[in-house]
Amino acid sequence: MIQVCFHGAESTGKSVLADRLRKRFGWPWVPEYGRSFCETMGLELTIDDLLEIAEGHDRAVRGAALLQPQVLVLDTDPLMTAAWAQMLFDDVPEALLAYPKADLYLLFEPDVPWVADGTRFFGTDEKRARFAAIAEDMLVRAGVPYRRIAGDWPFREAQAVAAIEEALRRAGSKPPVR
Repeated sequence: MIQVCFHGAESTGKSVLADRLRKRFGWPWVPEYGRSFCETMGLELTIDDLLEIAEGHDRAVRGAALLQPQVLVLDTDPLMTAAWAQMLFDDVPEALLAYPKADLYLLFEPDVPWVADGTRFFGTDEKRARFAAIAEDMLVRAGVPYRRIAGDWPFREAQAVAAIEEALRRAGSKPPVR
C-alpha cells in the first residue's frame, strides 16, 4: 500500500480529484478532517483546534489503512494543518510535524479559480500565494517527496495519476489499468 497526500492551498481541486480517483480506480480516500471540523465547530480556530484536527485526521487515516488498499489517498494531513498553524498563528507546534508521513505528496498549485464555499479563508491572490508558499515550505521542512500538480483540471488529473503510477512502480506494485 502507498499513501498519497494531496497538499496545497485552498480551492485547488484536492477534494474533487480525490473523489474522481476513487470513482475511476476504486482508491479510497480520507476526506479533509479540518473541513468537517469547521463545518461543525465554526471558523474561529485556535491552535488547540488545529491539534484536534490533526489528531482526528490521523485517526481516520489509521482506520482507512487497516483495509490495506493498493493506494490510499489523503485529502491533506497534519503537515497541511501545520501550514494552517503557520498562516493563522505564525507558529507551528512540533506535534503537527511528528505524525507519520505519506509516501508521496502531490502539491496542488493555486493556478485555478478560487471558489468561496463558506469554509475557505484566503481568497485574495496575495493571501493565496502566501498560503501556497507556506504549504510547500512544510513539505520541504518535513523532507518528504513531492510533485507539483498544476494546470487545468484534466491536466491536473493526468499528472496526479502519472505520479501515483510512478510511486506504485517504485514500491513494486503494478499500476492500475487506465
